[in-house]
Amino acid sequence: MERIGKYELLRKIGEGATATVWLARDPFAQRDVAIKAIAASAFADGEHGQVARKLFITEASLAGKLIHPHIVHIHDAVLGSGGEPSYIVMEYVPGGTLEPFTAPENLLPLPDVVEIVFKCSRALEFARRMGVIHRDLKPANVLRAFDPGGEGTDVKVSDFGAALSVSSDQTQVSGIGSPAYMSPQQVMEQPLNHQSDIFLLGVVLHQLLTGQLPFRGDSGYDIAHQICNVEPPLPSSLRPGLPTSLNAIVARALKKSVRERYPTWDEFSFDLAEVFRNENMAAMREARIGEAEKFNLLRTLSFFRDFSDVEIWEVLRLSRWQRVRHGDVLMREGDRSQDFCVLAAGEVKVTKQGKLLNVLAAGECFGEMAYLTPERGARTANVTAMGDGLVITVATESLARASQAARHGFDRAFLRILVERLDLANTRLTSAAL
Repeated sequence: MERIGKYELLRKIGEGATATVWLARDPFAQRDVAIKAIAASAFADGEHGQVARKLFITEASLAGKLIHPHIVHIHDAVLGSGGEPSYIVMEYVPGGTLEPFTAPENLLPLPDVVEIVFKCSRALEFARRMGVIHRDLKPANVLRAFDPGGEGTDVKVSDFGAALSVSSDQTQVSGIGSPAYMSPQQVMEQPLNHQSDIFLLGVVLHQLLTGQLPFRGDSGYDIAHQICNVEPPLPSSLRPGLPTSLNAIVARALKKSVRERYPTWDEFSFDLAEVFRNENMAAMREARIGEAEKFNLLRTLSFFRDFSDVEIWEVLRLSRWQRVRHGDVLMREGDRSQDFCVLAAGEVKVTKQGKLLNVLAAGECFGEMAYLTPERGARTANVTAMGDGLVITVATESLARASQAARHGFDRAFLRILVERLDLANTRLTSAAL
C-alpha cells in the first residue's frame, strides 16, 4: 500500500494546481485522516514558490492550535526536504463542501443556512481570539461534517493556508483571497482585522440564501470594482419571501466601510440567532429548536456562565432538549435514573411526599445527585413543571465520556449551586429561629 510518512493512502479525494488531497489511515491513532500533499514543483516556482511555501508554513503552524468543533483540526504537518514530500494531516470530514448548495436549484432550507452561518461565525470568533484571520472564506472552504447525502447543519471551516496572524511580526503576504470573496480592505490591500472575515461570511450567506454572488463581473477587475463601489442586491430581491431581518444582516455584513460593518462576531452571531424568532422561520422549523438558538440560550443561563464557547458546543452534543407543559412530571420520587437536568425556560416545583421543597427557575439544575452521588440510586423527590418550559437533560454516562474541561465546568457549576442552596437554607433557618 502506498504511503506518505506513516500514513497509508486509501484514495484520492481532491486535486488542485499545487496539491493533492488523499484519504489516508493513521495506523497508530487508528483513524481516517485527510492529507494535503504539496506538489514538489509548488515551492520551486520563483516568487510564486516563495508565496506557496509561506502559505504552507502558515497553515502548518496552526497544527494543534485551533481546537474548535467547527474548525477542521490539523493533526500534523511535515515540511519535506531532500525529495521528501511536504504535507499537512487533517481531520477527515466526509460530507463535502457547501459549493453544491450555492446553485439556485439546490439551495439548503432557510433555517439550515442560518444555523450553518451561525456556526461559522462562532468558529471564526474563536480563531480571532487566537489571533487568526482566515482571509479566504468561501463555500469551498466550509465542509459538511456528516455523510454525503445526509442532513444536518454541522460544518467545519477549513483551509487556513491564507490565514493572517495578527500577532506575527513577519511580513504578511498581501493580495491573498478568492476575487469574488474578498473584502474591500483586501482589494485595496489595507490592514485587515476580523471585520474582513465578517464581510467574507456575508458574501457566503448571500450566496447560500439566493444562489447568486453579491458581486459579479466578467473579470477580476470588474468584481473588484463592484466590491469597492457598488451596493449589492438585497437577498429578498433575488429570492422573494426571505425575512427582512436577513436583508438587514447581509447588508450590514457587506458594508464597504468597517465603521458601518458589524464591529464584532458576537453582534453578527446574535442577529443570526434572532432570525429564528421570525414567525415564518418558526413555522419552517416545525418546533425544532435550532442549534443557534440553543447556543445563545445556554450563553444566557447562569449554570453555564463559566463555560467557554468550545465547552458550550460540547454541551449541545451531550444533551437532549425537551419542551414541557404545565403538570408534566419530570422526575418522580423513587425512580431510578442516571440523568440530571438544567431548566432552560419556565419554572418547576420540587416536592417530597406532597410537601413543597423548592421552586426552580431558568438556569437552575435538578437531579444532579444522580451525578454527584450515583450510589444513592433512587430519586428522593418529585419535579413537576409549573407551566410551559424547556428542559436540558444530560445522561451521567454521556458526561463521563466528555472532555475533562467540560466535566470540570459541570463540577464547578454544581459546586456553586450547592453552596448557594446551603446559604439559602441557613438564611431560612436563621429567619425561623428569629
